[in-house]
Amino acid sequence: MTFTSAYTNDPQHFINGSEMLLRGLLLEGVECVFGYPGGNVLYIYDAMADNPDFKHILTRHEQGAIHAADGYARSTGKVGVCLATSGPGATNLVTGIATAYADSVPLVIITGNVPTTVMGTDAFQEADIISITMPITKHSYSVRDVHDLPRIIHEAFHIASTGRTGPVLIDIPKDISNHKMLFQPCDRLELRGYNADPAPDSAEIDKLLQAIAQAERPVIISGGGVVNSNASQELLEFVNQTQIPVATTLLGLGGFPSAHPLWLGMPGHHGTYAANMAIQHADLIISIGSRFDDRVTMRTDGFAPHARLIAHIDIDPAEIGKNIRTDIACIGDIKTVLQAANTRAVPAQSRSWINHVQDNKLRYPMRYKDSDSELKPQFVLEMINETTRGEAIITTDVGQHQMWVAQFYKFNHPRSLITSGGLGTMGFGFPSAIGVQIGNPDRLVISINGDGGMQMCAQEMAICAILNIPVKIVVINNQVLGMVKQQQELIHGRRYSHIDLAGSPDFVKLAEAYGIKGLRASTKREAAEIWQEAMETRGPVLTEFVVPMEENVYPMVLAGTTLDQMILGDLE
Repeated sequence: MTFTSAYTNDPQHFINGSEMLLRGLLLEGVECVFGYPGGNVLYIYDAMADNPDFKHILTRHEQGAIHAADGYARSTGKVGVCLATSGPGATNLVTGIATAYADSVPLVIITGNVPTTVMGTDAFQEADIISITMPITKHSYSVRDVHDLPRIIHEAFHIASTGRTGPVLIDIPKDISNHKMLFQPCDRLELRGYNADPAPDSAEIDKLLQAIAQAERPVIISGGGVVNSNASQELLEFVNQTQIPVATTLLGLGGFPSAHPLWLGMPGHHGTYAANMAIQHADLIISIGSRFDDRVTMRTDGFAPHARLIAHIDIDPAEIGKNIRTDIACIGDIKTVLQAANTRAVPAQSRSWINHVQDNKLRYPMRYKDSDSELKPQFVLEMINETTRGEAIITTDVGQHQMWVAQFYKFNHPRSLITSGGLGTMGFGFPSAIGVQIGNPDRLVISINGDGGMQMCAQEMAICAILNIPVKIVVINNQVLGMVKQQQELIHGRRYSHIDLAGSPDFVKLAEAYGIKGLRASTKREAAEIWQEAMETRGPVLTEFVVPMEENVYPMVLAGTTLDQMILGDLE
């Protein structure tokens, strides 16, 4: 890394903590920081003025900054970085930190704080962000001596990006950011007790392979850990050798090719009939990078009742047996475990089982009642899938549209679906797409949102307009909080309460107000026309698809019931 302007090319001279921070970030390979300035990070922002090597994008809200950093990290596999000032700036990051923590996303979050001389006095814009975020960070640092800063930066990136990845917070008081010292980059790591990559137990792998050889009805549940571990190719090889059908969780979509004949779709709450029924009748369950989340298992005492053995491959030993009993535990990096297993894996006794699950897949595909008079949201997703051939990177917000994406868009590659799974954060979809596009400038990036979540982050359209970030923004507008409405309809006897989004802004005019082209469709013909125009337009475009509010997401497994108790909706 060459440092220019006021830094000169000599890495050893006295600089302040802010300049040191920028140098440290550049040495860690940071390509872009998303942030919002304030009083207690002014020295840091002042240092940026003299450093043309340092790229920073000014978002319009701190939550937009951390969601953009999150999208960048998920889509590239690199560490995302965001920056905010103390007090409200830092607390505005909390939802984004929790979002990243729930989905094991590698972030380094940098916050300013009040000077050390007034800490603990309830100074202006003082908040104990370390304590506030301790349950939702992998690790935290409060910098009290500028001499520690190079080491802390280096350690933070290592911790965030290794083992079970996750967010790390660095809190820098204002006076520390201006203290000077002789800068010496840190290239050593001394993290006592931190074992990021435990060696897999070969005996457990042997047990797994023996169980596979004896299994007649095996199923793999592949989760986000496969994507995080860059183990998609190893999984594909493992499946081809063992001949085991695969269900991919929401965060696992793309980690196994949707066109593969052994792919069953997504399991769980809104999972496919083929995936859910396969799990319920399997004699061997192998979870690979999936944590047996409640939206996958539903009622745990009725999960996979015929499974003689349940195996779990995961890098985090805390997940083993946490939600579902585990008979075989392969703890370690998924890529490493699968590489070892692939050297001696043999096929399961699954020929008739494969015929059975493939027959279920053919008999119960994802279907809906199409209409010539209304524009159905599923039709819109099918159209987007067909026109992109599954090659786009899709970000979603949270709600019905998120599930329709999971059901009707066919992902070909890992890191192609960017969505908030564990926390279910509304407002995530659009700003995350900005980070995705920055990290993947040559890829088509489409952000699919509901009319509710879009209003939580619409101000970030300013960034797309100013920097000409060519995200294609989709708003599925049903004028209601759709997922809440569906649950109130099915569980609460149609007692609808506070779900009406009538009075929302005209999204086309809103986009135009920010300087972005806006298009609207309410029929199939209009949908095809505006989508073609959007795809042919250089730069950002917002497309609004007006759909009926009555449309629900099916299949659906109600809370408190088991995976085989699906409401099939239009399939019934």
